[in-house]
Amino acid sequence: MRLNGLIGRLERGEPALSLFAPAVPDIAVELQASPYHGIVFEGEHRGWDIAALRDSLQYLLNRAQIVTQNGPAPAVTPLARVPANGCEMNQFLAKQALDIGAYGIVWPHVSTAEEAHNAVAACRYARLPDKPSFQPAGIRGDGPMQAARYWGLSQSEYYRRADVWPLAPDGEILVVIQIEDTHGIDNLPQMLKEVPGIGVVLIGEGDLSQELGFPRQTEHPAVLDAMAAIVRICHEHKINVGHPHVSPKNVSRVLVEGYSFLMCAAPRSFENAELVLASATSREAHQAACAAARQGPVTVEAIENPLNAEA
Repeated sequence: MRLNGLIGRLERGEPALSLFAPAVPDIAVELQASPYHGIVFEGEHRGWDIAALRDSLQYLLNRAQIVTQNGPAPAVTPLARVPANGCEMNQFLAKQALDIGAYGIVWPHVSTAEEAHNAVAACRYARLPDKPSFQPAGIRGDGPMQAARYWGLSQSEYYRRADVWPLAPDGEILVVIQIEDTHGIDNLPQMLKEVPGIGVVLIGEGDLSQELGFPRQTEHPAVLDAMAAIVRICHEHKINVGHPHVSPKNVSRVLVEGYSFLMCAAPRSFENAELVLASATSREAHQAACAAARQGPVTVEAIENPLNAEA
């Protein structure tokens, strides 16, 4: 059975729903029973804490789910976004996350084929050049004990399945690169042509809109045109493309435009508090009106002679 639920949905042609969330056990507990298919534990803007990430992965497990679904994987597939930009050519952060059981890595600010190659290679084990699908040659260090345990596999089975999809059809590791600038858009055709193993291209519209001169104006025509260019290139190379801010307002358009990896923020609403407060305020106003009615109308005499009025 497929362990990585996000990959399972993408290979069936179904949209995969995920979100960014801090690596906090309480958040993992809340999300383990959610309708999300995956979670990206955020390490870019919230700081990299490998111990907190490890704990969050554990708290994402639900034993009742494991029993009912007849498989060891969490119902919500965990990925991790590393803090290093593509140009830093980092590898150890991905190794740390994969070694504790993460099912994939999100790489921010990937802008060249060399950076994309590094992103995929960092998620693969080394093999001899005569082996199938040798490139990108793996550079991940060998330390799978915790990951094999988390995946519920023997080490030999973990080695077989711990490769990048779709380069390895049975691979369970999802490599997501983020295109966040025009340099990345210009180089994206080369990346997708020369670097196999990229599972998803996720648009970073925040940074992209910043460079285009319309920060956080995600519906500006210039931003939408740039995003459309990324979608077109991904479709030409048959690569899944992700939208970073999907909501009830734009989901229909997003799906029509061809996005398949949907990032949808968890609701943060004070609606209940606002409703309670409004109700309480209305009740206070009602009680004040009733009290005033019981006292009767205010007369001129009561104003001029309050002691007599009280008597």
